[in-house]
Amino acid sequence: MDIGVVLQCNPPASRVIDLARQAETHGFSHVWTFDSHLLWQEPYVIYSQILAATRRVTVGPMVTNPATRDWTVTASTFATLNDMFGNRTVCGIGRGDSAVRALGGKPTTLAALRDSIEVIRSLANGRSARVGETTVQFPWAEHSKLEVWVAAYGPKALELTGQVADGFILQLADPDIAAWTIGRVRAAAEQAGRAPDSISICVAAPAYVTDGTETGLEHARDQCRWFGGMVGNHVADIVARYGGGGGGVPQALTDYIAARTGYDYNEHGRAGNSHAEFVPNEVIDRFCLLGTPADHVAKLKELEALGVDQFSVYLQHDAKAATLEAYGESIIPQIRTSVTATS
Repeated sequence: MDIGVVLQCNPPASRVIDLARQAETHGFSHVWTFDSHLLWQEPYVIYSQILAATRRVTVGPMVTNPATRDWTVTASTFATLNDMFGNRTVCGIGRGDSAVRALGGKPTTLAALRDSIEVIRSLANGRSARVGETTVQFPWAEHSKLEVWVAAYGPKALELTGQVADGFILQLADPDIAAWTIGRVRAAAEQAGRAPDSISICVAAPAYVTDGTETGLEHARDQCRWFGGMVGNHVADIVARYGGGGGGVPQALTDYIAARTGYDYNEHGRAGNSHAEFVPNEVIDRFCLLGTPADHVAKLKELEALGVDQFSVYLQHDAKAATLEAYGESIIPQIRTSVTATS
């Protein structure tokens, strides 16, 4: 299993680049960032600097969207970075959340998401693409290679992921929900004539390493409670469409948002924000990785057994450097040893 990290592009950008460099030093494989240009600084500019400052990590957004960025410009950006730094990018994409809603918009349709995936992937892999009534191609991108990974929760989005995506991003680490979503993605892939195991599976969630005391665990929960609020914002759309626990959606995913009253994007992805107070400890424990290094390793192995290829650490809390170090020293080596022993 690969271990990645998810950063916010908070100023100064030099701090983001430094965290990415630390992540590579500690053995992380991917550096992802949020992509909300009103809330944080421009990620694609920062990717160029991260790639220049590192040698191995793959970079990309978790996640971009088809609404706020022109598809051909997105493809050109990835292809340019690949030409400059050697195919070290990945495109995570979804229907749109913070970047869209902060502008007063709504997530795109799944049809638009499907079309954008085809255009971005074709162009960024040196192929031609149909944009409206025009066929276009980058004459300089013949060596560029880009995978497109889709973030999804609901049944229809999971189905689309299985049909067309190179990878699936699940933004929570509950093993039961992971098993359900992975199953839906793989079933859709098989029905579409694709090899189910050809789709990379990435689970992303906050991780906070503690000393094993109850006080340490409570602090970790408070630092990661924001994540339940963020996920709840996505889940609210699913509940609106399918009902709580309806349409085959697990109640473990939908029930907890009953006490949700709203969402403030000015506090999006921020520890201690006010709109996550409704999230109970039980949900934080299920959705995140908290506890001692041994606790993290145990949950990572459980996810790995479900077919998860990458776990990415949301690093939006007060222990950024300490978490990177703890993973590099105590957790990543054990995950790699487990893989070697069983391969």
